[in-house]
Amino acid sequence: MGPIKHKALLNVDLGEGYGNLNCGPDEELLPLIDIANVACGFHSGDPLIMASTVRLCKAHNVKIGAHPGLPDLQGFGRREMKLSPEELTAITVYQVGALRGFLDMEGLQLNHVKPHGVLYGMMCRDFEVAAAVMKGIPKGVPVFGLAGTNMEKAAQDIGIEFWAEMYGDVKYNADGMLVIDRIKKPWKLEDVEKHVEQQLTTESVTAVDGSNVHLPVKDHPISICCHSDSPGCVGIIQTTRAVCDKFNKEHGWS
Repeated sequence: MGPIKHKALLNVDLGEGYGNLNCGPDEELLPLIDIANVACGFHSGDPLIMASTVRLCKAHNVKIGAHPGLPDLQGFGRREMKLSPEELTAITVYQVGALRGFLDMEGLQLNHVKPHGVLYGMMCRDFEVAAAVMKGIPKGVPVFGLAGTNMEKAAQDIGIEFWAEMYGDVKYNADGMLVIDRIKKPWKLEDVEKHVEQQLTTESVTAVDGSNVHLPVKDHPISICCHSDSPGCVGIIQTTRAVCDKFNKEHGWS
């Protein structure tokens, strides 16, 4: 194990309000991040929010990816559902296509696709689910996922470029899988700093049981993910940004 071989980019889930309800302080976060995962209407987000989020990202030169989730607004896409492979492919095509419409209006390209919440976790555990979602991703568009899981295997089998994700505000189980909370819990900023720094410099993470878990990112491009609905998200993302900037500077990546 050793340091990551690529520049560390920071991605955050944005546009996760609905109607008159806001989720996170998107405008405050945009100057801090490199990449946005924009909700596409199934777990959160709506047409007006998608349109405004795309415009805000464009103004801040933030790359935009689609963030498709399960059709579960009330559960915020963090409750497991049983869908057929055909349904999983179709809901991915539907949501990605919706976001691409707003990107087209602004003359922007779709940077990537990153599945949301429990759908992400289901893809990590179940190859059939992962493959079904991957089949809904447009040709030539990368997918962000958890290395060493069925997400990576399905991407490789189908021929989709894979970006390995690490997390600033999510804990890991001893098997390397993510601990997906329906409602995000607060973090101490010193713990965020240690959590991100360990992942970047050692390709490992301390799991919730105290064990050390290897993160097999290989030579994939990488991105660190944080969430706009985490309590204290501004401080979490500022801290993660500082760790990423320090890492990038030490390795000669501006």
